[in-house]
Amino acid sequence: MSDVLTFTERGIYCPAGDFYIDPWRPVPRALITHGHSDHARPDMGRYLATRAAAPVMQHRLGDAAQIETIDYGETRQIGGASVSFHPAGHVPGSAQIRVEVAGQVWVASGDYKTVDDGLSEAFEPIKCHAFITESTFGLPVFKWTPQDVLTGQLNDWWAANAAAGRTSILTAYALGKAQRLMRSVDASIGPMLTVTAVENTNAVLRAQGIALPDTTQITEDVSAKTHPGALIIATPGSTTQHWARRFPQAATAFASGWMALRGVRRRRGTDRGFIVSDHADWAGLNSAIKATGAEKIFVTHGYTGQFQRYLSEQGYDAHVVSTEYTGDDTEEAT
Repeated sequence: MSDVLTFTERGIYCPAGDFYIDPWRPVPRALITHGHSDHARPDMGRYLATRAAAPVMQHRLGDAAQIETIDYGETRQIGGASVSFHPAGHVPGSAQIRVEVAGQVWVASGDYKTVDDGLSEAFEPIKCHAFITESTFGLPVFKWTPQDVLTGQLNDWWAANAAAGRTSILTAYALGKAQRLMRSVDASIGPMLTVTAVENTNAVLRAQGIALPDTTQITEDVSAKTHPGALIIATPGSTTQHWARRFPQAATAFASGWMALRGVRRRRGTDRGFIVSDHADWAGLNSAIKATGAEKIFVTHGYTGQFQRYLSEQGYDAHVVSTEYTGDDTEEAT
């Protein structure tokens, strides 16, 4: 099998098309799977992304970024490579990138999840010869709470706190998970507040037609007194900022796949943990890989060594590839 994609110090490279996928160093042409900052980085010459991912990317990268768009399923010829983008189910606009050269098909999946969250475009398995997969949660211990159970847990927690006169602070990443949680809860329980990074992302998504419940951005005149019983959707790093002082004795929770590990909630200093992620859990990773029909698997980030060994035991030609993807979005002030 010839290498349709190669792994370089700048990122995943396609020699036939002379482009990179989610590069972490500046390159002339970058195809981007989604808008999280470990995949969509600044200073590329030109970008290509899905029409749904482009608005958030433009907001985060700035007006100077040259972003060309492509629809899901649309085929684009780039040099000697045939390229198409397909839903990854990770966050709105996220994509797997299918690259075909001389009859060989490789798929770079970026980050993905196989469960339809009702917000992101649902994951679409793509048949290929080689599949590049994440393994952020590539251990059997990672199993996500079903959406209906999660919704009940969130509502019960918020309602109990509101009844006790406490604010509920729920931390999640600003793009994807924050909006997923907003759409999961019962907005009749109380007001829903957001920190700046979350509300800025909300505004971009609303402008492209994604329905979200009403939210109020936290400003200097917003406090526990003005909005009793509120649910605050905050980014993980923002809870030490000045605004948090206006919500004393608040109940805190972190929504993350890491909550499946004992001790993580305690180390994060939160009252409650909800087991939910925008990445595939163990079962999701395995079902996605099986559905591709690929024989060669490249594992790029997460529990790479453990997952590669497991895949090899299952008969796959599996390899670990070193990348600069983190598996979780970094804290951003935009």
